[in-house]
Amino acid sequence: MGRVSRRAFAVAALSALTVASRASAAPIPSGAPTPPPAPGPEAGGPARRAVTGMRGMWLATVANRDWPTRAGLRASEQRAELVEHLDNAVRHGLNTVIFQVRPTADALWPSAHEPWSQYLSGSQGRDPGWDPLGTAVEEAHARGLELHAWFNPYRVATHDDPSHLVPSHPARKNPGWVVPYGGKLYYNPGLPEVRAFVQDAMMDAVEKYAVDGVHFDDYFYPYPVAGQSFDDGGTYGTYGTGFATRAAWRRDNIDLLVRETAARVKEIRPTARFGVSPFGVWRNAATDARGSDTRAGVQTYDDLHADTRRWVREGWIDYIVPQLYWNIGLAAADYAKLVPWWAEVARGSRTQLYIGEALYKAGDPAQPAAWQDPAELTRHLTLAQGHPEVRGHVFFSAKEVAEDRIGALARVSADHYTRPAARTPRR
Repeated sequence: MGRVSRRAFAVAALSALTVASRASAAPIPSGAPTPPPAPGPEAGGPARRAVTGMRGMWLATVANRDWPTRAGLRASEQRAELVEHLDNAVRHGLNTVIFQVRPTADALWPSAHEPWSQYLSGSQGRDPGWDPLGTAVEEAHARGLELHAWFNPYRVATHDDPSHLVPSHPARKNPGWVVPYGGKLYYNPGLPEVRAFVQDAMMDAVEKYAVDGVHFDDYFYPYPVAGQSFDDGGTYGTYGTGFATRAAWRRDNIDLLVRETAARVKEIRPTARFGVSPFGVWRNAATDARGSDTRAGVQTYDDLHADTRRWVREGWIDYIVPQLYWNIGLAAADYAKLVPWWAEVARGSRTQLYIGEALYKAGDPAQPAAWQDPAELTRHLTLAQGHPEVRGHVFFSAKEVAEDRIGALARVSADHYTRPAARTPRR
């Protein structure tokens, strides 16, 4: 999930994965490591047993990032594009697609709680004439893929004008739930009725469809915006009694969301797993001795009020996919230092660790030299093999899986994915 989160996976949010070395913070599976490549039937060699472990990709829908290519396509065109993404996943040896089905307090299925997404028809609330989530589950399973439903819990809109929401939108009906911040609208995580509502909205999909997972990206409280504050003082005054600071109260709000969601997923669909793809730095070591050897400009614990380390150590979530969207050797946030840090966090816990990989950076001329090398990502997987806690990788995102600008994913597949993938194991 970058997450996407990210896995936040809004384009601007992913660009926000910046580190303190820059002048400003621009917005942006169980078992041993993958064995050495061996020839499979597709290479003329003998049939090999399937390899288990997460080989995933995120499929982002916010702002039509990956799919559909534009709002307003005919249902048949949208369906064909979606199926092509699933076929691309299979072609590259992947076994999991994390499909964004609630990008902005809306739905890519006929929801009992929220309007149809504008990213389908171009108009929020308009029925697109088909069921994308139902189709995705059916077509993914037909191809041997897992389908994880990816939800953004609190983002309401990528603009800050409630009047632009469809009149029936819950945010229009409950204006006291909404906080404008940084040019966007968010539900207020401190309100118990909001926490209950967003869970109800998400669980509607979990009840209706045989999803293999429920997935959150990196957005909890929003990423900081310079010169602005998230206006929840009144809510803190009402509900913050007993907390030493507003930050501690905010973290408890997110802890409650995570724990309650995990319990509801297990109650409604016991076979589904619940995972999160947070920003890759929990805290810098300079802030907390338990933190990573990084100098990141964002720390999830302090800035997004998400205690991701605790969620792993306490076993509240089934899997975590930290967005380690940096190259090996980057001074402020080195992939080679973050992988062992996360491996240590996951060691001995019930939470499975997968690594979020920045395929979107490979071959992007705006990125540093390391990302112009098609071998950067395959080196990531090789490095991770030295840490048995790492059970797989997830690539951001589907558009880049399809395009594979400089052949970075093809290199990963050739070096690491020669054996067929099976679905990820359950504990």
